[in-house]
Amino acid sequence: MPRQLAWLQWITLGWMTLECAGSLYAAAEAHSVALVAFGCDSLVELLSAAVVLLQFLARFRLDKVYAERAAAILLFALAVVVVCIAALGFRHRVETSVLGVAITALALVVMPVLAWLKRRQAQVLHNAALAADATQSATCAYLAAVTLAGLAINAVWHVAWVDSVAALAAVPILIVEGRRTWRGEGCGCC
Repeated sequence: MPRQLAWLQWITLGWMTLECAGSLYAAAEAHSVALVAFGCDSLVELLSAAVVLLQFLARFRLDKVYAERAAAILLFALAVVVVCIAALGFRHRVETSVLGVAITALALVVMPVLAWLKRRQAQVLHNAALAADATQSATCAYLAAVTLAGLAINAVWHVAWVDSVAALAAVPILIVEGRRTWRGEGCGCC
């Protein structure tokens, strides 16, 4: 396995673990459905990074086609999770969450960098699973922006449903990239 890829995936696994735990804790404290969706997104990305890593580990060698299919399924699963959780968001009052704001703000910095690095490695290795993982990282940044905007709007104007509506805009991207990955085409950005 290329050393840079291993380093990148281990950093992703560490960050996604922290992001998932922190956002789900913040969601429970603030009763925020958007933060639950963001935390579930982090969990799916954690699984996706593990799939990519397993593809290159000699002891657990995962076939490239299986890795691509697993990555595609995770993209579809993320789309379903976002739709379901966003639909629930219309029924709940969200409280202000300093931890949620901090985590989503950090994700806006970390995730675009990880996505760019993964796209670059996916191009070099011609690896659709890694390209799908890069798409998930980019989508995480988008969802972080949406979640942060929703949390901010709710904190200032008490409009709780805004973040749920905006999160739904990521769903078409996830479905298109999931279909491309399933067919082995990688992400459109590679």
